[in-house]
Amino acid sequence: MGNLKKINRLYWLLPLVFILGAAIIFLFGYFGGNTQSSIEEFEIQVFDKEKGAYTVLDVQSGGYNDLGFVGDSVKLKIPLNIAAFAKADLIEISNPTFDYTSLSYVDQEGFIIESLMGLTENDFFYPNPVFRLPAYRDARGFLEFKILSADPLRFSLTTYENNRILKKSNQILTLVSIYCGIMLALALYNFFLYFLVQDESYLYYFLYIICIGMAQISLLGYSHIFFFQGSKELYQSSIIIFSSFSGIFGVLFIQNFLKTKLHAPKLHLILKGVAVLYFVGSVARIFGLVEVSYSITDLAGLMVVIFFIATAFVVANQNFKPAEYFLFAWAFFLVGLFSFILHNTGLIYLGTFPSLPMLLGTAFEAILLSLALAYRINVLKQEKDREQSEKLRVMKETEVLILRQNEMLEEKVRKRTEELEEILHDLQQTQTQLVNQEKMASLGQLTAGIAHEINNPINFVSSNISPLKRDIKDILEIVDAYRKNGSLEFAEETKKKLADLEEDLEFDYLLKEVEQLLKGMEDGAKRTVEIVKGLRIFSRIDEQDIKHVDIHEGIDSTLVLLNSTIGDQIDIIKEYGEIPMVECLAGKINQVFMNILNNAVHALLDHPVEGRKGQITIRTSHEKDEVRIHIEDNGPGIPKELQSRIFEPFFTTKAVGKGTGLGLSIVYTIIENHQGKLTVQSEEGQGTCFLINLPISQPGGDS
Repeated sequence: MGNLKKINRLYWLLPLVFILGAAIIFLFGYFGGNTQSSIEEFEIQVFDKEKGAYTVLDVQSGGYNDLGFVGDSVKLKIPLNIAAFAKADLIEISNPTFDYTSLSYVDQEGFIIESLMGLTENDFFYPNPVFRLPAYRDARGFLEFKILSADPLRFSLTTYENNRILKKSNQILTLVSIYCGIMLALALYNFFLYFLVQDESYLYYFLYIICIGMAQISLLGYSHIFFFQGSKELYQSSIIIFSSFSGIFGVLFIQNFLKTKLHAPKLHLILKGVAVLYFVGSVARIFGLVEVSYSITDLAGLMVVIFFIATAFVVANQNFKPAEYFLFAWAFFLVGLFSFILHNTGLIYLGTFPSLPMLLGTAFEAILLSLALAYRINVLKQEKDREQSEKLRVMKETEVLILRQNEMLEEKVRKRTEELEEILHDLQQTQTQLVNQEKMASLGQLTAGIAHEINNPINFVSSNISPLKRDIKDILEIVDAYRKNGSLEFAEETKKKLADLEEDLEFDYLLKEVEQLLKGMEDGAKRTVEIVKGLRIFSRIDEQDIKHVDIHEGIDSTLVLLNSTIGDQIDIIKEYGEIPMVECLAGKINQVFMNILNNAVHALLDHPVEGRKGQITIRTSHEKDEVRIHIEDNGPGIPKELQSRIFEPFFTTKAVGKGTGLGLSIVYTIIENHQGKLTVQSEEGQGTCFLINLPISQPGGDS
């Protein structure tokens, strides 16, 4: 807190120094003495291309003149009879950006008496054009400046004694050097802080200081001497380019420093627009659109003044401390800026070095914002200390929690190990199931072959039973005829022998046995035909083509295959409705019937309900575009808490080794792949009902 109070005292001391310094500068005309004079009365002429001659410009000359963009060459005609030339040796025109400047001594008629020599950079480091006045001059004569400039034509005219211009040059050069040293030191300071703190605010501020410093040096003309000596055009462009990029980096700095995206989102977007405007201005200058670039840059500068202050006030009202520092620092820049503007408009006169307030303003702004950024380091350090303390507290709490949870973790590891072992067992069973599926596919092919091979001989047997019964019937009629006629015509001895033979062979029993054998053969043949038919239907399990299938036929074939398991312990009730053929994979649907019916059979046989015979009811119906199949048993039912899990893979209620838990999961997947729906309704102790909804037509089917 003590350091912060010292900084606050320094903040209030700096404006006082600034004001006192400005007062001294105003009182003594910056550099004091009466060895310089401002020229305010002269004639301004502009070259008229249409007339091919110079015409007098109807403007009032003064201490500071702003002609704006002229485009053509301009002449300044200055009478030598004014007081400013009484003791003068040199004359200065205060603008380093002119493309061409010459000075001639002319008589009353306008004839050139002498072309005057200008001082060069070899004489002294001074950017403005300076010319020696003629040693002998007639008070009736004139000095004639000829100027050509693509930039705005702004200037003042001043006369000096020899030693005074050199003194002024040294003083300004000293001031500029101090300014450059301060700005460079601040730039490097913030550049190193960026790498130390890794905060983008320092990087943007470093770039802002470099660009604003170069912009001020370019406005004074010293960048042409020290950096762009070989290119006048590059120097002229640097004024707008450095000014634009100082605005861009200034916007980025204030957005990051004041966190405008969080505290003032609307102004954050407006500031982005200002940065884009600055960029457009620099591009216009690069492409030679000088007047456009100056207009855009001036507009962007006005917006910066307005929206920077507005943003700082909005953020400061949210008790964000950096915004107060920014407002304080920005005030110095505004004082310098307004002083420069008032001088340009002629409301005040700041002497022959009007850029001094801008230099002081930008320097003080840079210093104060650097102090604010330095203060931010302390804030970051305090936040980091708080964060470290919080981390230490959390670490201690975590240590206690770790000690408490060690036993819990060990228990969880043990349980997890058991679960993994169970999962491994399930995976092994799944592998077995997959192998079984491959076997089923092979079995389907084998079954189809066996059914085909059995079908031919059993058809032969079936077709021969009826003729055989007729033939035996005919033979028995002949035997009866022989018995009747023999009893009348045969001898008694022969009759006795035949009677003994019939008795020995049990002829009457043989007749009954033949009838029973024929009936058994007929029933067996029919049963074999049904089994072959069931095998042929079941063998379609590996088919991959969608076909029109008779659902009733699939159910019946499944029941045939389960007949040996069902026996007479379970009653099968069929309530078939009138349903159309259904597009599906026949083998897959048969697998659905097999898995559901097989589960029902095992539930009834393994968990019989006392006093109730097992019963499976199969109903089919047709509604709109789908077929409904109900498969209902009166078994023990499924507990309510397990009903939501019966379609999960590997979930089973059967004893170990009697089920993989994949049957109903496969059934659910098959129905889902057929765009159908499978639901279960069960009440414990009352039975279970599976409801299958199958669409009649499938996408991409035969229909």
